[in-house]
Amino acid sequence: MRNTIQLLDVVALTVDLPEYNLWRGQVGTIVEILAEGKAFEVEFCDREGRTYESLGLRPDQIMILHFEPANANSVSGTIVAER
Repeated sequence: MRNTIQLLDVVALTVDLPEYNLWRGQVGTIVEILAEGKAFEVEFCDREGRTYESLGLRPDQIMILHFEPANANSVSGTIVAER
């Protein structure tokens, strides 16, 4: 399992952003890598695929969601952005 954020990764917010009506746990997709991997444009869509918010976030504000089982050799800890 990788810990690097890449284009089109599915991520979840790790913080509340009340000024955008976004809350911890909401799911979005990485649609752009910004500032050489120091920030990411994340798009939040409803169930019909309509975007309701898109904003730049730092890596510490999001976490990658994994859809396969973790193995015993997986590295946990800080997420590192790669370009």
